[in-house]
Amino acid sequence: MQEIVLIGLNHNTAPIELRECIAFSEKDTLGALARLVDIPVIDEVMLLSTCNRVEVLLVSKNQPKAILETKNFLSRFNDLPIQRFDAALYALQGDAAVRHVFRVASSLDSMILGEPQILGQIKSAYQTATQSKTSGVILNRLLHRTFFVAKRVRSETGIGGNAVSISYAAIELGRKIFDSLKDKKILLIGAGEMAELAVEHLIRHKAVEIYVANRTFERGVNLAKKFNGKPIHFEEIFDTLEHVDIIISSTGSADFVIHKKQVKTAMKKRRNSPLFFIDIAVPRDIDPEINRINNSYVYDIDDLKGVIEENLEDRRKEAGKAERIIDEAVIRFREWYKNLDVIPTIVALRSKMEGIAGSELEKTLQTLRHLSEADREAMTRMTQAMINKIMHNPTRLLKSDSPHINKSVYLDFARRLFKLDE
Repeated sequence: MQEIVLIGLNHNTAPIELRECIAFSEKDTLGALARLVDIPVIDEVMLLSTCNRVEVLLVSKNQPKAILETKNFLSRFNDLPIQRFDAALYALQGDAAVRHVFRVASSLDSMILGEPQILGQIKSAYQTATQSKTSGVILNRLLHRTFFVAKRVRSETGIGGNAVSISYAAIELGRKIFDSLKDKKILLIGAGEMAELAVEHLIRHKAVEIYVANRTFERGVNLAKKFNGKPIHFEEIFDTLEHVDIIISSTGSADFVIHKKQVKTAMKKRRNSPLFFIDIAVPRDIDPEINRINNSYVYDIDDLKGVIEENLEDRRKEAGKAERIIDEAVIRFREWYKNLDVIPTIVALRSKMEGIAGSELEKTLQTLRHLSEADREAMTRMTQAMINKIMHNPTRLLKSDSPHINKSVYLDFARRLFKLDE
């Protein structure tokens, strides 16, 4: 019987140097799928390749042979000896493979628990497989159930809640201080990647005005243009404190860029309206003593990491709920999969025909009350004979062991055509 198989490696089993050697580009994937589905023991196949994992999901009647052929393919396609990556591979079959797919899509197997990107990557991989016509009845059903399960996990648990990146953590803290970030003015000092990401998130939260200060004014001008903001000279930072609400700093300075005395003076001019500092620099740009000033809040990189760790712990607690949803989904998928088997389908089809024929025969006999008991029995035998003859060819086809017949397609089609699952 056909079975679902998954072969792959990920961030837990292989270092990035090895993952890079095995990874497939978008262009590579199309050619890889075409070659994989041409392997005689592989009936259906999908390929998922991200920065954290490479996985081949397939359907085969000969699972050991399919696993071996997939390993050989990965070796040939990437010009890499099997010995280089064999120890990092995992091979899962049946329920274990189904559970793995559900967990990956639900972000339970991600480097960052609960991250949302992986579901979109799986959807893209499935779309490529459907366009390449390498997915069939079984993978189609599995992936549709996968998307449903991932949606349930996302909506019924808190696994995707709370910030788990530096930039998101900064925004979360800002919202606690200001309630709403709408119309807040921002001063960006320096040009670190995390600081820029934090600014981008603030803009999405309707921050109204951006000032950019950089020791190299030209760099500040270019950065301000990116955010549709206003560049200022480094010497203007102190005067700007009076007008902004949030300061994000990420420079390479060896000393503090902003000192307690400067902020104390600025707060008098601000009439003590809150001032929020996000210090992403190492060493720090913002004097931590500023925290002692009323309505001034300073959070450095360690504070932000502390928030992230707390949030990750919350996600870990929610992961238990997600696992229960997945356990249930694996059982339900297995029930569907078993229904693809031959005997239950034949029995259900015969039962459906006998039900229809019996009902119609009874209606007919009620209008022919003059018939003798022998005549009635003859009509019943005739009806049963007709059912047997109608069932003969479908039964032979569904029971056939011919390698040229994709039995799962016929079984699924028969169940849907005659509505056997309703």
